Amino acid sequence: MSVSPARSWDTVRSLLPARADFAVMARNPRRDLLAGLTVAIVALPLALGFGVSSGLGAEAGLATAVVAGALAALFGGSNLQVSGPTGAMTVVLVPIVAQHGPGGVLTVGLMAGVLLIALALLKAGRYMRYIPAPVVEGFTLGIACVIGLQQVPNALGVAAPEGDTVLVVTWRAVEEFVRAPNWTAVSLALAVAAVMLFGARWRPTIPFSIVGVVAATSAAQLFHLEAAAPIGDLPSGLPAPSLAFLDLSALGSLLAPAVAVAALAALESLLSATVADGMTVGQKHDPDKELFGQGIANLAAPLFGGVPATAAIARTAVNVRSGAGSRLAALTHAAVLAVIVFAAAPLVSRIPLAALAGVLLATAIRMVEVGALRAMVRATRSDAVVLVLTAVATLALDLVYAVIIGLVVAGALALRAVANQARMDQVDFRADLPGEHSEEEHALLAEHIVAYRIDGPVFFAGAHRFLLELSDVADVRVVILRMSRITTMDATGALVLKDAVEKLNRRGIAVLTSGIRPGQRRALESVGALDLLRQEGREYATTPEAIAGARAHLHQAGLLPAAPVSAPVSAPAPAPAPASAPVTSPVTEEAPR
Repeated sequence: MSVSPARSWDTVRSLLPARADFAVMARNPRRDLLAGLTVAIVALPLALGFGVSSGLGAEAGLATAVVAGALAALFGGSNLQVSGPTGAMTVVLVPIVAQHGPGGVLTVGLMAGVLLIALALLKAGRYMRYIPAPVVEGFTLGIACVIGLQQVPNALGVAAPEGDTVLVVTWRAVEEFVRAPNWTAVSLALAVAAVMLFGARWRPTIPFSIVGVVAATSAAQLFHLEAAAPIGDLPSGLPAPSLAFLDLSALGSLLAPAVAVAALAALESLLSATVADGMTVGQKHDPDKELFGQGIANLAAPLFGGVPATAAIARTAVNVRSGAGSRLAALTHAAVLAVIVFAAAPLVSRIPLAALAGVLLATAIRMVEVGALRAMVRATRSDAVVLVLTAVATLALDLVYAVIIGLVVAGALALRAVANQARMDQVDFRADLPGEHSEEEHALLAEHIVAYRIDGPVFFAGAHRFLLELSDVADVRVVILRMSRITTMDATGALVLKDAVEKLNRRGIAVLTSGIRPGQRRALESVGALDLLRQEGREYATTPEAIAGARAHLHQAGLLPAAPVSAPVSAPAPAPAPASAPVTSPVTEEAPR
């Protein structure tokens, strides 16, 4: 189907910044400027640490925080979002650096930016709401564990060992430390983490990450702690934009990593925006604009040597708590970091790697919401299984695979729960028996007729469980199926029902139905089940009509005396009609009992 140029332009224009986005920035600029300054102070050590952890160096983290932070704030769909390098993205980038080198990471970031813009144009942001909470919580827990384990080599003061997984690298780093302990690095890392964790509980408004890093750097310089390896030289400013890193011949092999990076950027950014909305009153993000903004940011950041970026939940939370109300705060954060890059690079280069490891260790610990995890685990067994499985998969496998596994398992468990709601119960039909009857006739009817009421969904996940039981019903002459309480039916459910009816008919048992809803007719007609019921006039609008039809069938078979009925009996459903013609009898199934 072709799309008109006018409609395509309308889609693009809907993703671009609007005048209202800038008007909000003039409401309270002083508050936004202060919030942006606070976030920049918190973001500086995180940007440095995540840059080092990614394998491209601290300067890559700073470039990402400046370039991506500014563009994502300008083009994104949230007034409160703060973007830059994150721990979750670092986890994905480490194996890409090992396999393809720094140029491969920059190329992947560029490709991910294109994919994110494509997702925005396809309006894919709205599907974020279908991700279950246990998957999100398990994903966050797994990321926290991975971030913490990634810091072990720097915290122990050893060179990062080779390894395919973070668990292997951590174990080898511990072995190296045992052979040659570096207690200086361990002390600095633990001291910075302790300052951040205990300081945040004492004075939440003070940026103790900066306090800890400054103190650790001062101690390393003052006491000449050679064991505390520094970050190293940083460039005094951002490099000129360049595409020299781009290797067109490697695009095919980098497509899968680019999809993983784009998926993670979309997931984490939309999660962060949702969290920010929940922390405020009156704020609501545009998910498609947010994807577009992250796409623009990831297109530009690699040109300046930056790693792929995404929204940062921790920095966004600091932004909201600091009183931010517009994009001006996030833009200020990027501008302050740019000033630091140009004016304070020599000072920043002296920060010990162990101090940054302490910052990230504390960040990983603070990512884990024990109360939320406990509540999720206690909710249902299925929620606990999905949460734990997603967390373990995040730790042991790729993050995107972990989310996919979590979604698949959550979907399977949800289907099982829905399928278990469906049931078929034998019910007493005497209350719906038309006319006056003797006890003897009641006994005869109960001997030859059995009625079942089907409740809930009849679909592929659960239809076989109970509908095939129909084939094994006791030796009766008529089975009445009351179907007005079926909530949904698919082709599988209709096929199983048809199979059960055919088996009963071969045993000489007539199957009558009542209360088939219009929504069920299409599935029944598609597999020929409705024609099977209509061919002998065995479909009825209500249960009393079906019972009257069953009595007539028994009279005809000579199993009941041909006694007159004192009350008029309703006629059965109309004669067989073409498959496309619906039955016009209204569904007047009695109230459930």
